[in-house]
Parts: sequence; C-alpha cells; structure tokens
Amino acid sequence: MFRPQRRVENRRRVVETTSRLFREQGTHVSVADLMKASGLTHDGFYKQFASQEALINSHVDAGGGWLIFKLPPAELAVHPTDGPETQELYLMCDDVDATVTNLAARGVEFTQPVTDARWGRLTRFRLPGGGEVGLYEPRHARATDL
Repeated sequence: MFRPQRRVENRRRVVETTSRLFREQGTHVSVADLMKASGLTHDGFYKQFASQEALINSHVDAGGGWLIFKLPPAELAVHPTDGPETQELYLMCDDVDATVTNLAARGVEFTQPVTDARWGRLTRFRLPGGGEVGLYEPRHARATDL
C-alpha cells in the first residue's frame, strides 16, 4: 500500500529535481531523465502528475529564472543567485501592511521595515528561537492560482 507521507516525499523529490534540471537544461527535460535524477520510476512520476505537461504547468516563471511551483496549499520558489547558495523561508500574504500590523499587535518582533523588491513587498520577523522568517506580498504571478 502507498503511504500518504511517501507520496508527499516523492512529489517533493520530483519538484526539487525538476526545478534543478529546468534551471540547468530548460523545460525540455524528459520524464526518464527526471526520474533517473530523482531516483524514482516512471510509475512514481505518474502517481504525482498526469503528464509531463501537468508538471510543467504546475509552476509560473516569475522572471530571471525564478520558477515558482504550485504546492497545495503553498508555493515553492527556486531562485538563481549570483552569490553563495542559501536557503530562505518566506511566508506569503495578500496585504503585508495589514499582516504586519496584526502580528505586531500580538507581540511579533519585526527585524526590518517593509521594503519594495522587484518580486514583492517584504519584511522579516524573529522566531522565538532567534531565527528569522521573511514575509512578503507578491507582485509576481502566483502558482497557487494555476
């Protein structure tokens, strides 16, 4: 029997591998190459996506090589960088000003003011353990709208 958590993990592997190969080789990568790189079988792919077109259509290109994949109910963004590799977590909201006001009233500490970037309006807030998380209101097309 196929366990739900395994299905989620396999989908994550397919999306991460696809994102990497799309950035390296473009969107004309075969399903066979995607499965070989992700360590899954064709059956594993087709349990996640009805077709290669379904996979390709599950993301938007926000420009500059930034692919944003639809993940229910979230998005996964894979971005190129001119500097060292890094990972960041950003939460997306519809209105960053209203969200900041609401969270600040509940005691959330924001570590930078709301600023404008090409891809949205953003800020950062501190987690209880000391780390930071980004919060942004996107200007790009949303993969969740696919």
